Amino acid sequence: MMEFNKQDTIAVLVGGPSAEREISRNTGGAVAEALSSLGYNIVKLALEPKTVAAQLAALKAKAVFNCVHGLYGEDGRLQSILEAAGLPYTGSGVLASAIAMDKAASKRFFIADGISTPACLIFGKADLKDKGACLEKIRAKFSLPVVLKAASQGSSIGVAIVKEEAALAAALEDVSHYSEEVVAEEYIAGKELTVAIMEKEGEPTALPIIMIAPHSGAYDFHSKYTKGATDYLVPAPLKEEETAAVQELALKAYRCLGLSGVARIDVLLNAEGTPFVIEANTVPGMTATSLVPKAAAAVGIDFPALCALILAGAHY
Repeated sequence: MMEFNKQDTIAVLVGGPSAEREISRNTGGAVAEALSSLGYNIVKLALEPKTVAAQLAALKAKAVFNCVHGLYGEDGRLQSILEAAGLPYTGSGVLASAIAMDKAASKRFFIADGISTPACLIFGKADLKDKGACLEKIRAKFSLPVVLKAASQGSSIGVAIVKEEAALAAALEDVSHYSEEVVAEEYIAGKELTVAIMEKEGEPTALPIIMIAPHSGAYDFHSKYTKGATDYLVPAPLKEEETAAVQELALKAYRCLGLSGVARIDVLLNAEGTPFVIEANTVPGMTATSLVPKAAAAVGIDFPALCALILAGAHY
C-alpha cells in the first residue's frame, strides 16, 4: 500500500477517446470530490493521449487515479505511458488491462484455465468479411437467444441479445462496427450478479455479491446509467453454497487475468445453481448508480474511504 501526503498532487484522469468518455467524466467527478473531501490535493485532468505525460509532469503529479473507461484508460495503453513516466496508478497493470478489456482474449484465458464461462464463437477481422459464413456458424452452434458482443467495448456498448432469427444478421452487422473482433456467446438464463474484488494486504478479497434486477428485463446502457431503472440487491439473496461458489469463481477469474487493485467480475447463475463468468471490468464505474460503491457500502466502507483505499493501492 502506498502512502501520499495530502499536499501531493493526485491527478484524476477522465474522458479519453472512447464511447464511454461521458461516463468517465461522471466517475472522475465523483472520485475527485470524494478525495478532496478527505483533504487530498486533487487535479482533474482530461486525457489527451499525446500530451498526458507532459501534462502530468507539469503538474508534478505524484500518482494517477485512473477513471478513464474503455479505449486508452482500460486497455493497457495509458498504463504503459504511466509506467514509462514512473508514475504510480490505480488498477491493473498493462498486460492484465489489455486482456480484460478484450472480451475475445479474456474468453480464451478463461477457457484455457478451466473457468466456467458461456460457450462462444470468436470471429476475427478476416472472418467478418464473410458475415454469411459467420451467421451459419452461429446458427449451427447456438439456439436463440444468442449474445453478440464487440470484443473491445464496455458499458453494454456494442452488445446485442438476439431473440429472433430475423434480427440476427442486422445485429451482427451493427456489433461488428464497434470492434474488429466479435464474440458470439451462449445465452445463459438466470440471475445476473457482479462481484467487486479488492486487495487486502496483497490478497484479493471478494466483497458481497450484488444481484442486478433491471426493470426492463435487460441490463443495457439505459438500465445501467438511469437512476431508478434497476434494483440492486446487496448482499444478493442466494443460498450459502451459491454465494461461496460465485465468489470463488470470481476470484479465480481475477487471478486468471492477473488483475490488481479494484476490479469487478460479472457472473450469471443459472437455474441449476451453476455460475458462469461473463467478463471482468478493470476500471469499474464510480457514479451514483455504480456497483463497486454499493458492494463496499455493504461492509461499511463509505465512498470517500473506498476512493482512498483504491488510491492507496496505486502501483508502478
